Amino acid sequence: MNALLNTLRGNVRQYGMIIALAAIVILFQISTEGVLLKPLNVSNLVVQNAQILILAIGMVIVIVARHIDLSVGSVAAFVGAASAIMMTQYDFPWWLAVFVGLLIGTAIGAWHGFWVAYVGIPAFIVTLASMLLFRGLTLVVLKGATVGGLPEQFKNIGNGFLPEVGPDTGLHNLTILIAVVAVAVLIVLEVRRRAAQAAYNFDVLPFPLFVVKLALLTIVIMYFAYLLADARGLPIVGLILGGLIVVYTFIMNRTVFGRHVYAIGGNVDAATMSGVNTKRVDFLVMMNMGLLSGLAGIVTTARLTAANPKAGVNFELDAIAAAFIGGAAVTGGVGTVVGAIIGGLVMGVLNNGMSLLGVSIDWQQAIKGLVLLLAVAFDVWNKRRTAGSGGAGAESAEPSAPPPDKLAEEIEAMEAELSVESNDPPKT
Repeated sequence: MNALLNTLRGNVRQYGMIIALAAIVILFQISTEGVLLKPLNVSNLVVQNAQILILAIGMVIVIVARHIDLSVGSVAAFVGAASAIMMTQYDFPWWLAVFVGLLIGTAIGAWHGFWVAYVGIPAFIVTLASMLLFRGLTLVVLKGATVGGLPEQFKNIGNGFLPEVGPDTGLHNLTILIAVVAVAVLIVLEVRRRAAQAAYNFDVLPFPLFVVKLALLTIVIMYFAYLLADARGLPIVGLILGGLIVVYTFIMNRTVFGRHVYAIGGNVDAATMSGVNTKRVDFLVMMNMGLLSGLAGIVTTARLTAANPKAGVNFELDAIAAAFIGGAAVTGGVGTVVGAIIGGLVMGVLNNGMSLLGVSIDWQQAIKGLVLLLAVAFDVWNKRRTAGSGGAGAESAEPSAPPPDKLAEEIEAMEAELSVESNDPPKT
């Protein structure tokens, strides 16, 4: 029981958001009379929110490194516009246009990284300038008009699904197979992680609770896969998103770069004195955000089947909200890729559920604002609770220095001793 309580206390942000997501899903499932979790709606939920989830992955890394990026929506719109122009006016093959679009996004991110890391301008100012710059350049490139007529292969990135394979089972076989493989890999990783923690005498869940945890994860993954397989199968963009989650979770948890990002976010001065090249890390963090912004722009353009001057509006706000709702700390140093995905899903389910209920756009915006405020307030409360219970940053119950009167008496006594010692004759 103590191990369970310690685990819950140590991961209160993550588990709190998972519980909140489950509660929101149950609420809308009941209020929409079961429409929310219908297979077709779940499939649409993945397709419609994929670009925000992609941006949330990069944004949580930026926030962990104690920065912010306000330009992601404008950069996404510009990259999508540039890719569409390349395919329609310059006859680029769709795959080459995608590749060049990703290079453009990466170059923009490197441009941001240069100003932030090596010139020392705050990321807020740099990316605010880029938000205006690339929104304007999007209008220039598109000449204020929508550009359509994109190749089918390109449009499949945002709207396509994995092909059917195997016998006719009434479900999408490839989706079920991918889910089974994902569950098997997850179980192996969790077992190895638990064994490693036990080897170092860390607190671990009792084995029965550990089995229950794996069972719940398996049920959730397989049920989600069943809903997708009962509709049209796993969307191509869903496969891209799943790959990004795996790759970036590994980078942040298992690589030197990931540890350096957390170190800089936790205490940049300590990280610098420890030998971390903070400028290089900041540069790479911003460049990576540019890459993911470009990918989000390509996905958005493919889903809309056209490049639109208004594409990407408010993407930066949704991505920032997803990161904070998912447990990222305002002061940096705290946040996970999985947490950002959970936060993005909370926002996506709220949008979808309220739309199904016929809630107007103005009230949707107000409710999402309140959710973001409550998430940040929860983060502040959790920090104070941790400090009060003797966690990291906790203050001692006893004063760290004696009262002034007592301190003065001790200083006088020490001075008297030193004076006596200085007057003693040298020993022979």
